[in-house]
Amino acid sequence: MSHSETPGSVRIRTDDGNEWRFDAIQKASRFYDCNRSNAVAFACEDIDQLVAAAARVLERDDLTREQRREIAETLSTRAVSFEFETNVSVTTKGEL
Repeated sequence: MSHSETPGSVRIRTDDGNEWRFDAIQKASRFYDCNRSNAVAFACEDIDQLVAAAARVLERDDLTREQRREIAETLSTRAVSFEFETNVSVTTKGEL
């Protein structure tokens, strides 16, 4: 997206059952020690790298199946689920 196509602001709905979003943004703001807008942007930038890194860990040959299962279970969240068979797969909530 070019700068001419970038909107001046983006709204995140936090009403009608989405109140949890505000709490999540507040947590990110405390974690990154910055304002809410930057926290959302930092979290969005980080998630791709974190998921890719977790998948690389789960694909390591030196881990047992049990270790992989435990790591996958530990790293899975409400929106991202790590599973493995012979290959590692990642499912995001949007794909469910």
